Amino acid sequence: MVKHTGRAGYLQIADDLRAQIRGGSLAPGTPLPSTAQLAEQYDASLSVVKMAVGILRNEGLVIGQQGKGVYVRDETDAPTDASAADDLADEVAELRTAVQDLSGRLARVEEQLATSTTRRSARGSR
Repeated sequence: MVKHTGRAGYLQIADDLRAQIRGGSLAPGTPLPSTAQLAEQYDASLSVVKMAVGILRNEGLVIGQQGKGVYVRDETDAPTDASAADDLADEVAELRTAVQDLSGRLARVEEQLATSTTRRSARGSR
């Protein structure tokens, strides 16, 4: 159960799950309970539980398998610092490309809006 300690609930949940993983009660390859089960167990919202699991994913303690759930990662499968850095660099590059694409699309939309506003103003002054 999440306690009212001033520490965010998702951090408390992440701390507890991390302790269970490191203590061996959640062994490598073991699936975490579902988000709904964890929310009930900790008396927290689904979004708080998802944030806690996200922290564990970022730390490399668990891995999600699409459509199957989230599993405790075997330490031998954990990424090395170098591979994690490479993965992060790849993701940053993808995000930059996506932001550039969106910026270009936004500029075109703004240009179209400005052109259409100018045309309406010209028609209204006749």
